[in-house]
Amino acid sequence: MGNILIFVPFAETMYAYLNGQFTFKSPALMHVDVQGIGYEVNISLNTYSSIQDKNSGKIFVWLQVKEDGHVFYGFAEKAEKEIFLQLVSVSGVGAATARMMLSYLRPEEVVNSIAMGNVKQLESVKGIGKKTAERLVLELKDKVAKRFAEVDVAMKVENDFSTDAINALLALGITKNMAESAVKKIFQQEPTINKLEDLIKKALKAI
Repeated sequence: MGNILIFVPFAETMYAYLNGQFTFKSPALMHVDVQGIGYEVNISLNTYSSIQDKNSGKIFVWLQVKEDGHVFYGFAEKAEKEIFLQLVSVSGVGAATARMMLSYLRPEEVVNSIAMGNVKQLESVKGIGKKTAERLVLELKDKVAKRFAEVDVAMKVENDFSTDAINALLALGITKNMAESAVKKIFQQEPTINKLEDLIKKALKAI
């Protein structure tokens, strides 16, 4: 009996993240092995910088459904995914262009450029012309100011929290690189963790 091909329909909101082994990493692409299934994920240079020294972890993803196939886009941080989704909501800005923007500019630089109406900085990105840059500012300025004010606060809290945890690990004799890597890993696995003691204990186990 021949193999039976079963087609399972996909939806763009079907996947929130992938958690597994990073079996291949490049500045534009990575492979994530989740229980024996390998997912090919397009990433920005920003995300590559965050995961290049890691062998496993959580990657936030967005699945683009197209007639000729399905394409995953991955993000090391949830905030970067949020920015990406805002960018692709603008007419004329596709997923590839949004990824390019997040490779040329850091996520916070993209947000600040839009919020401040810095069209020239947006134009510096390959593939972004003046009209597209102006449309990004026009359509996203208010949304970005409102939505990412919350993200900025959350990131500041996370950064302060991380600093306290890293300092505690340093006091225990852990090297700075190992401490920073462990704390970041725990935040990626459990972004809602809110107790310093729990963060320190889990970071110690991750070292």
